[in-house]
Amino acid sequence: MGRAFQNRKESMAKTSDMKAKVYSRYGREIYVCAKSGGTDPSANLALRSMIERAKKDQVPSHVIEKALDKASGAGGEDFAPARYEGYGPGGSMAIIECLTDNPNRTFGDVRVAFTKTKCKIGTQGTVAHMFDHAAIFRFAGDDEDAVLEALMEADVDVTDVECEDGMITVFTPNTEFAKARQALTEAFDGIDFEVEEIQFIPHAYTTVEGDDRELFDKFLAMLNDLDDVQNVYHNVELD
Repeated sequence: MGRAFQNRKESMAKTSDMKAKVYSRYGREIYVCAKSGGTDPSANLALRSMIERAKKDQVPSHVIEKALDKASGAGGEDFAPARYEGYGPGGSMAIIECLTDNPNRTFGDVRVAFTKTKCKIGTQGTVAHMFDHAAIFRFAGDDEDAVLEALMEADVDVTDVECEDGMITVFTPNTEFAKARQALTEAFDGIDFEVEEIQFIPHAYTTVEGDDRELFDKFLAMLNDLDDVQNVYHNVELD
């Protein structure tokens, strides 16, 4: 089927400063999940999934607990999602997901990353139509027929199921994330997700070279330095 995607699992950084950025991003995501669906992981599947991902990435328990405390009303911060998109160097396309307590500041910071690397920020929908907004689950297994059957029995709208090198990857519309995760968890005892997240997957990838590649690397670096930026999706084939 060829439904390629980038594994966006953030590897643990080597410096304490970079680790702090990873912890902060998880803290914000946990806060938003808890704020919107409640602080009880057993009743909030999105929160439970986020906490499990954080623990896999070795996020300290006090970071998780602090985010939950804030969501229950102990803190004054209030983060909301924001999404920006546009064109990067060499005609590339990018979608930037943020969590912010100050939308004006975040927009200004993201716009600077675009303008300083000769990119063009657009309005919502500028490039999103060139991406699929998909839920992705990847786990060990080799029986894709059994996986497809379990999902169909749970009335999950499945886009694709791939099996390669002893790993199964399931693609569904982003709106089916919780339903698909629950179906897989109930059908396969002890399932361990290597990937369980929602991404923007480009319809096709492109390459950028020379000066454009240098600008693109600078563009990504500037975005990743912003505390409000959670994820950056693009259609550039990286080495």
